[in-house]
Amino acid sequence: MQSFVMALRSIGANKMRAILTMLGIIIGVMALVVLVSLVSGATDSVTGAVSDLGTSLVTVTVSDDKGKPIHLSDLDEWMAQEPDIGLISARTSATVVGKRGADYDSVTVYGTTPSYYEIQGLQLSLGRWLKSSDQKNAAYVCVLNEAAADELIGYTDCVGQTITLNGVQFTVVGVLEENEDSLTSMMTSGMLMAYIPYSSLIRLTDSVSSDVTTFYISAAEGSTVDAAADAMDRILNERFDEDDDAYDVDASNMLEEAMNTVTSTLSILLGGIAGISLVVGGIGIMNIMMVTVTERTREIGIRKAIGASRGNILTQFLMEAVVLCMMGCGLGIFLSWAILQVVSTVTVSAGITFSLNMGVVGLAVAFCFLIGVVFGLYPANKAAKMKPIDALHYGG
Repeated sequence: MQSFVMALRSIGANKMRAILTMLGIIIGVMALVVLVSLVSGATDSVTGAVSDLGTSLVTVTVSDDKGKPIHLSDLDEWMAQEPDIGLISARTSATVVGKRGADYDSVTVYGTTPSYYEIQGLQLSLGRWLKSSDQKNAAYVCVLNEAAADELIGYTDCVGQTITLNGVQFTVVGVLEENEDSLTSMMTSGMLMAYIPYSSLIRLTDSVSSDVTTFYISAAEGSTVDAAADAMDRILNERFDEDDDAYDVDASNMLEEAMNTVTSTLSILLGGIAGISLVVGGIGIMNIMMVTVTERTREIGIRKAIGASRGNILTQFLMEAVVLCMMGCGLGIFLSWAILQVVSTVTVSAGITFSLNMGVVGLAVAFCFLIGVVFGLYPANKAAKMKPIDALHYGG
C-alpha cells in the first residue's frame, strides 16, 4: 500500500510527463477495445441479416436410393421420431405451360407439402397456403408468385381465379409476397412460379415420380441446424447401408459459419495490431521509468542507507510502472466506451448498435498489467541493484 501511495505521488509530481507516457497505452487500449467491439457488433448485425435470408435449413438430396425409395410417409415418421428435427417437406419441380385465356407462358411448378411454407420462411400477400387436405386429395389448387400472377392473370389480387397448367385447370388460392431480403427471392427474381400439392404434380406430369429425392428440414425449437443435419445423416446412413455417396445432407447455415470465420479472423488480426500498439506503449513506459530511476538515484541511495531492502526498491518502481499502465488502461476503456456510444448513436437508424465487449475489456486489463510488469521490471531491478554509496555520490 505504501508503494502504491508513493507511486501515485511520483506520477502526480510530473503530470504532463505521466500523461504523455500513458498515451501509448491509451491509444493501444482504444485500438483493441473499439476495433474488436465494432467487429463484434457488425458480426451480430450481419449474422442476423444472414439468418433473415432464410438459410437456416437443411437440404437433403438422394442420388441413389439403393432400392429403398423415400416416400412422404417416411418423412412424417422421421419428423415424429427425431427430437432435433422440426419440420420436413418434400419438393420436386417441373416446367409446364401455364395459360389463362389467350395468354400463356412457361411456368416452373413446385410440388410440395404444407410445411414447406414455414421451413422456407415464405410470406403470403393474399389468400392461403397449401393445406394437408389439398395434399391428401391431390387437389388442383395453386399458390402463385407475384410475377406469375401479373403475367398470366394481369393482376395480383387473383385469389379464386383459375389458370391451366399443362391443360389442367387449377384454382389460385394464394399469392406469395415478394421478399427482396430473402435469398430464395433473390435467386428466383422474375421467374413465373406456382406451388401445388406434391401429389397433384405427380398426377399433372409423368416426369415426376412419387419417390422423394429432395426434401428440406428445419431444426426443432431449442435445437440447431447442425443437430438436425446430424440426425438426418444418421437416418439415411442406416437406410442406405452406410453409403455416404447415395445422398447429400447440406446444412445451409454455411454462409453464417463463413461470416463468423471471417469476422473471427478479422478480430484476431485487429487485436494483434492493437497488441503491437500496447507493446509500443510499454516500451515508452520502460523508457520513462529508466529516466525516473536516473533522476531519483540519490533518493534510492538515501532509502537504502536507512534500511530499505532491495525488494522494497524493486516493489516501489515496479508499482509505479504498473500504476501508469493501469491508469492508461482505465482512460483507454473510458474513451472507448464514449466512442462506441457516439458510433451507436449515428448507426442506430440502420439497426446496428455497438457496446463494449467485456471479454475484450478483460483481455485489455490483463495485457496492460502484464505490460506494466514486464516493461517495469528492468528499470525497477536496475534501481534495486544500486549500491548505496554509489547512489549517494551520484551527481547527475
